[in-house]
Amino acid sequence: LAQSLFALFASSLAISLVFAIIPLCHNVVVLAVVMAVAGLAMGCIDTISNMQLVKIYQKDSAIFLQALHFFVGFGALLSPLIADPFLSDTNCILSNSTANASSNLPHIRKSLVPHHPGNLSHYDLPMKGMVVTRVSYAFWIMALINLPVPIAVFFLLYKERMVPCFNNSSHPLLSADELAMEARPAEKDDLSTTVQRPRAAGGHDDLFSCCQSKNFRGASYAYFAVHITGALVLFMTDGIVGEYSGFVYSYAVEEPLSVVHKVAGYLPSLFWGFITLGRLISIPVSYRMKPATMVFINVVGVLITFLLLLIFSYSVVFLFVGTASLGLFLSSTFPSMLAYTEDILQYQGCATTVLVTGAGIGEMVLQLLVGSIIHDQGSYSFLVCGMIFGGLAFTFYAFLLFFHRMYPKPSSDTDDASPDKPAVMDDTGQYQR
Repeated sequence: LAQSLFALFASSLAISLVFAIIPLCHNVVVLAVVMAVAGLAMGCIDTISNMQLVKIYQKDSAIFLQALHFFVGFGALLSPLIADPFLSDTNCILSNSTANASSNLPHIRKSLVPHHPGNLSHYDLPMKGMVVTRVSYAFWIMALINLPVPIAVFFLLYKERMVPCFNNSSHPLLSADELAMEARPAEKDDLSTTVQRPRAAGGHDDLFSCCQSKNFRGASYAYFAVHITGALVLFMTDGIVGEYSGFVYSYAVEEPLSVVHKVAGYLPSLFWGFITLGRLISIPVSYRMKPATMVFINVVGVLITFLLLLIFSYSVVFLFVGTASLGLFLSSTFPSMLAYTEDILQYQGCATTVLVTGAGIGEMVLQLLVGSIIHDQGSYSFLVCGMIFGGLAFTFYAFLLFFHRMYPKPSSDTDDASPDKPAVMDDTGQYQR
């Protein structure tokens, strides 16, 4: 836990620093390096926060994962609203030709579609002059909004006596928390002599124990198959989230729909809005419904929605309805899949890393793939790609159910020492299973 909290502190602090530095980057190479640092920090936060929720709450983690991802969607919905007042409707550089360039901007926006890249040469924007943009304020505001996060993480480290120079000056915030007890340096040696946990419960000792080869010795093929199929489901579903939010605007403004640009701009916001709403609804639903059932409903709903979008591809109204429906069905897929896979694998935490990585790769690769296909085949291929990805997600989920049946259930000895059992205190004050 101490390693995870230090990593969260460093990553969240790095994000605030990156957002403060971005407006000061006057070179595209420097900007690329800074953005890469932000990506690494966000990846660390995504992986560690999911992994620790699974480890701490285990069978109850589905509810907390839904709450976590609700705030992810809420942030994605809120941050553009913060930036919007600082965005300019005209060119950000003043020069003698600014007036002409500003009048050309609607035409330039219309030409920014995959089929007409050559139209850009007809319009000239001034590259030199006085910069009048206020967008820097948006980055600095986001940096300040994020700053309480590393402060809160450091406070938790301080209260749990995990900061080396302050380890005797505070009372524990969570005195009965087993993970906090395990993380204290004075008790690590004592804990090593207590009840030995089985291999199935590995991954709780340190942040990198999942990478150790000893955890894979004697593992059945179903163990690896569950990891792979779970990651492939999220590869497809998170890839759909990325490609749909990224290209639904371009699809809407092209023929045959030819939606007005301002109206089409509401589609990504509608999509993220319903993802956020769906995650909020999923918090109480996950208390009553099993994660496996929720994932099944999600992947089937995505498949049906894309099928209807293809059938009613000439309807602007149904594009908005389908966008909202797709956001609802995709909203809880990630946390539900995480909870389901970890439940199969006895809450080791290792599956979380594999699944988060698979989802991130899917979000990156499928956007690139769909962008290339739209450029070559036209806007209609946007929905066809979504239909194919939805079908693949359903297929991989069916394989996951199959491998779940093949995966060996823990023995009675393992059950007695498994992380699902509540912690009890023995005579020496140590927490045991």
